[in-house]
Amino acid sequence: QVQLVESGGGLVQAGGSLSLSCTASRLLFSVYDMGWYRQAPGKQRELVARMTTTGRKNYGDSVKGRFTISRDNAENTLYLQMNSLKPEDTAVYYCNGNFQMASGRSIDYWGQGTQVAVSS
Repeated sequence: QVQLVESGGGLVQAGGSLSLSCTASRLLFSVYDMGWYRQAPGKQRELVARMTTTGRKNYGDSVKGRFTISRDNAENTLYLQMNSLKPEDTAVYYCNGNFQMASGRSIDYWGQGTQVAVSS
């Protein structure tokens, strides 16, 4: 199975910053759209940020202006820079690789998740 290796989770004070990283295989990274999702207790998983292989970015409404997604193709690594963190950002963050086939079939790979906790 393809592994998405995440790092950077932890505890941070409200208003602070945190950076997450996700490293995938070279093949997957080159052909899959990559993104970050999160899930808080009692809530459904939601999109945080996504970056396609063509460079298009989109963000969840709750993080726009605060989070920045980027990717380093040479290092097969996806990043999420999180600034001005709020307690409501507390969640398990998942790295995702997605491939939309021409047929409409979708393939997803998920990381194991990393805990981000923002204290007030």
